[in-house]
Amino acid sequence: MSNKIVEIHDLDFFFGQGNLRKQTLFDINLTLLSGEVVIMKGPSGSGKTTLLTLMGGLRSPQSGSLKVLGQELLGAKKAKTIQIRRNIGYIFQGHNLLKSLSARQNVQMSLELHDRVSPEQAKQQSIKMLEAVGLSDRVNYYPSELSGGQKQRVAIARALVSHPKLVLADEPTAALDSKSGRDVVELMQRLAKEQGCTILIVTHDNRILDIADRIVHLEDGHLFENWSSSSPQSA
Repeated sequence: MSNKIVEIHDLDFFFGQGNLRKQTLFDINLTLLSGEVVIMKGPSGSGKTTLLTLMGGLRSPQSGSLKVLGQELLGAKKAKTIQIRRNIGYIFQGHNLLKSLSARQNVQMSLELHDRVSPEQAKQQSIKMLEAVGLSDRVNYYPSELSGGQKQRVAIARALVSHPKLVLADEPTAALDSKSGRDVVELMQRLAKEQGCTILIVTHDNRILDIADRIVHLEDGHLFENWSSSSPQSA
């Protein structure tokens, strides 16, 4: 299998229809390799979250080519897109935990998408992953009983418990203080390296840039390979 986890070529994206149609991504070319930690920077409104959701199969590409795990998402049928999503872990800015479920149940939800895992296996794997993120004493706590950093650790455990090949993180440190933010990204980096998966982190947080193997910069819908570079990124 190729070590190219994501391959994007000549990708454009538009919102709206007719006179209201507005282009938000322009001629995007990007390759993410197996095991890489890549940070994407850029101002608010530059298209970072849009690109992330396209890679994650949460939006449909309109033109160009977008391959995830060797599968083309442009024109893909819904069943195929869902199958690809099962190999992707998502970490959202607001952690998106269900308040009515315990930490363990929130993590276990991710495994329930996989038929091959029995309920008892799912429970044990979820507990083990919460232990790996330092929450062995918070397994049965509910989100309202957890701090911001602890909630984000639960979100990381949920994203990684199914051993995805790709993790997409949208502003994972935005609501955290400096120490909690550093702990969270170092944890993501370590667990991902252990599992051999690729991580793409969208962030404004300059304090975590050193964990990246590579930094890309998105501005006004245009992607550049190095955030300090002035030349467009080539695939």
